[in-house]
Amino acid sequence: MHNSASNSDTADRMKVISSSGGNAGLAVTTVARNIPQMDVSVIVPETTKPLVVEKLRSLGAEVTIHGKNWNAADALARQWVDDAKKSGGGAVYVSPYDNPLLWTGHSTVIDEIITQLLEQSFDQATTQTNNMKIGAVLASVGGGGLLCGILEGVERNYHGSNEIRSNLVRGTTVVACETEGAASFAASFNSDDGSIVCLDGIHSIATSLGATSVTPAVIQRSRRHRDRGEISSSGDEVMSFVCTDGEAVQGCVQFASDHRMLVEPACGASLAPLYSDRLRAKLLDQLNDNEDSVIVVEVCGGSGVNLDLLKGWKESFLEK
Repeated sequence: MHNSASNSDTADRMKVISSSGGNAGLAVTTVARNIPQMDVSVIVPETTKPLVVEKLRSLGAEVTIHGKNWNAADALARQWVDDAKKSGGGAVYVSPYDNPLLWTGHSTVIDEIITQLLEQSFDQATTQTNNMKIGAVLASVGGGGLLCGILEGVERNYHGSNEIRSNLVRGTTVVACETEGAASFAASFNSDDGSIVCLDGIHSIATSLGATSVTPAVIQRSRRHRDRGEISSSGDEVMSFVCTDGEAVQGCVQFASDHRMLVEPACGASLAPLYSDRLRAKLLDQLNDNEDSVIVVEVCGGSGVNLDLLKGWKESFLEK
């Protein structure tokens, strides 16, 4: 956002236009309200929960509801920016996931994880670290921005000059988590030629994962991570996990019980491999047999949930 403001060629009041299923729009609006002379328009699809629309408006965003899915909302956002530029306006498009600046920002979560693990594993008596490694990082995938960042962070530390940090990420399995009906990453990653597959629509409760296709960069980075593991025999791998809506909801419910924290089904997809007996067995079976390896779950996506919504999901999917 600050980058957009600094690169703008207009001295007048600037408008930022973004599309979102909810969370990205909230991030854009939160930052923009702290930048002088900046207004925000967020276009969201019809599947966006009223709770999220209200939050966006309360933060000062101009919200337009358009289209059956995020792609339709995004097309309108891009059209508005083009129209504004043609008329001499100062509009800037901000993608919710397809921007290298976003990926680099997300990548720092790997730096933080490594630092925290080193602090926990450092043996003060021997001034050595134990054999702890990052066995797996699980993250939900919508358009692929977060996953791009995770892969970037792993790769940067893998090739970095600090051997201890490099060893910690060597052999890491990155697990891309989605729900059935919104699995655009799985469709592209598992395609024979690596082409980008566009779904015919989003048919899942996890509407925040509602991109019908992922950024090509996330497929390229995923294949590069996997290929590095094969070439170097380090074990680096990328796995695609697709859960049911019910398993995603189960993850939300059990996470709330365990940690007193509410998340929406889009996040429940990344929790499902831990809470679902079926997926947990699959995950542990495919990970390297190293008792010192840690499994990290990127828990995100809590804007479109409250107690009533969680109760409704539980009744619909788990109490039939």
